Amino acid sequence: MHYSPRLGGTALGLLLFAAGAVGTWLTYRIFVTTTTGQRLDNTALRGSAIGRGRLWEWVEPVLAIVSVPFVIAVLGATAFIALARRRPLLALQAIILVGGANLTTQVLKYVVWTRPELTEPVGSVANSLPSGHTTVAATAAAALLLVVPRAARPPVAVLAAGYAALTGLSTMVGGWHRPSDVIAAVTVVLGWAGLTTIVTAMATPEPSTGRDRSLRSTAVVTAALFAGSAATGTLALSALIRVENALAGDPTPTGRQELATAYAGGALGVIAIVSFTYAAMLVAHQVASRAIAADRSSPPIAPEGRGR
Repeated sequence: MHYSPRLGGTALGLLLFAAGAVGTWLTYRIFVTTTTGQRLDNTALRGSAIGRGRLWEWVEPVLAIVSVPFVIAVLGATAFIALARRRPLLALQAIILVGGANLTTQVLKYVVWTRPELTEPVGSVANSLPSGHTTVAATAAAALLLVVPRAARPPVAVLAAGYAALTGLSTMVGGWHRPSDVIAAVTVVLGWAGLTTIVTAMATPEPSTGRDRSLRSTAVVTAALFAGSAATGTLALSALIRVENALAGDPTPTGRQELATAYAGGALGVIAIVSFTYAAMLVAHQVASRAIAADRSSPPIAPEGRGR
């Protein structure tokens, strides 16, 4: 019985990796190394003070979860699920995904990239891109999506996207991170998810056991996430343009309307990127891990007693 690598899954994995790498670099290039980008990000950071007192009571427990014990628990849970399914390679992929993405974030933030002072500083003057808390949460969600059975992946993708977005937005509410920090963290995870997709596509699949009943739910969830990404992305772009126009007249606006628009636009941008990321992960992993029938190119074995 012979199986061939699924080229579609490999191609999607490469696209995810490229999108993650390019997206991370562009986020840094635009929002950290340009004056306009820094002003947009800083305006959103100033706007995060709006309503912080009430919102912080709700989001602080979300951020408190992110810790070393949390990472260990996630790795243990994903390994258990993968091994229970008799898929040890998935356990290894989850470990690589979580470890690789979080290491990448730390190296980029503290070793590779710096934050030039192009505008009046707001918050920390040190580089804070990508967000470490968001990377931890996004990788935990991505690892779970990776190891669960096909039928469970569509609902898990929705929950995973929700958790990753909530954690990222919580860091913004607390004034810990700018929108670009959160977006870069998600794109780092997207890139590593692409690499694990390639491994999945190249591995020997299980033979098909019949009709794939996950196709419909995958299509519905994917369409919903992509539609949500398009809608929130459009609103975020509109807000960004409005704030950019306001910055042309005042480089450091203090009006509540400008600050709220920048803050809301940043939050919508985060939701758009997260929705796109987990929709792409879902599609790529479903394609890469699909069961295929045995190779029928060899002639059938003649029944005993017939032929030579």
